[in-house]
Amino acid sequence: MRSLLLVWLGKAIAPLYPLELIVRKKIKKLSNAQFEVFDLSGNLLLQIDGGVWNFQLKRVLRDPAGFPILTMRGKVLTLWHKWKAHAGESTDDSNVLFTVKQSHPLQIKKAINVFLTNSSKKKEPDFHITGAYTSLSFKVYEGRRLIAEVKHSFTLESFCKGKEKYRVKVYPEVDYAFIVALLVILDENDTP
Repeated sequence: MRSLLLVWLGKAIAPLYPLELIVRKKIKKLSNAQFEVFDLSGNLLLQIDGGVWNFQLKRVLRDPAGFPILTMRGKVLTLWHKWKAHAGESTDDSNVLFTVKQSHPLQIKKAINVFLTNSSKKKEPDFHITGAYTSLSFKVYEGRRLIAEVKHSFTLESFCKGKEKYRVKVYPEVDYAFIVALLVILDENDTP
């Protein structure tokens, strides 16, 4: 799989080995949440900021130094939960890296399609995500190949404190920033 964000980071973020990540979500105030992505050694790899519970669904994925890598924007007031991811801080439609769209507005099991570039008019998605609505755990597939697994460590105490945690397993040659972006988008869709 080609790396979507290599150009922006200037370094490889699609390692040749499986990678385990810890993603921590902190709700700072009613309209702001931040995600931080760490490797198992505790090194900060990525950070994501942006508002929650507001009408401007926008998240910015940044490298550890704070430089923007990816901007994710969601469509408001739609049944289809559609998001577009732009390179850097751009919002220009000519700069779309991928589009995330719910496969059907009324579904029992979570099924999300991901289309590279601005090709959501294609019938077959480049990637698809499956999971259950009872938890934020899910799997990401490229065709039939499993490329990542996300497990949500939910407890009522962590939810009440505004701190949630995910364990992410990214398989070899997969861009972990892409997987983290999908996690953030799905978390935003599932936030009440």
